[in-house]
Amino acid sequence: MRTIKNNWKVALIVAVGIITIILLGMFCIQSSQNRAFTLEEQVNTADSDIKVQEKRRVDLVYNLANCVKQYDKHEAETLTAIVENRGSTGDIENVTTAITAVSEAYPELKSNENYKELMNELSITENLIAEYRSNYNKQVKEYNRYIRKFPTRFFLNILGYEVLKYTYLDYSASADAPQNLFGE
Repeated sequence: MRTIKNNWKVALIVAVGIITIILLGMFCIQSSQNRAFTLEEQVNTADSDIKVQEKRRVDLVYNLANCVKQYDKHEAETLTAIVENRGSTGDIENVTTAITAVSEAYPELKSNENYKELMNELSITENLIAEYRSNYNKQVKEYNRYIRKFPTRFFLNILGYEVLKYTYLDYSASADAPQNLFGE
């Protein structure tokens, strides 16, 4: 009778041990999958960040270039008006009056500031794109490293996770890079 009681205890301990091992394995697999989800989302976010900045570049650059062109045109017209007034009047007082009138109407000519702002925005945008591309490469590397690690690679291969393919940054101008902004 005593051996049946002892066998029952041993069977119970073995059953609890097997259930514990199965649950632990399930938690390890789920933990690996959760980490892969997180890394996959980071890769997708990094890719999206690049696309947002590239769209910003296209929108911003053309809008700023148009603004600078319009302001240049305005300044050219203003300066032409001053030169014409200067040439059409022989009297220095009339020239002074014309220049004063123009300077009151257009207090400051500042197309050079617009060019500086355009160049600054271009520089910021290109730096952001480079930074986001670098971040994307980093996220893909981290994801690929995790997918290839032992023992997670066995679980994740079964679940369908694969190593991502990507190329390093190509610093040549892309097809949609702004060109000939001032129509010259």
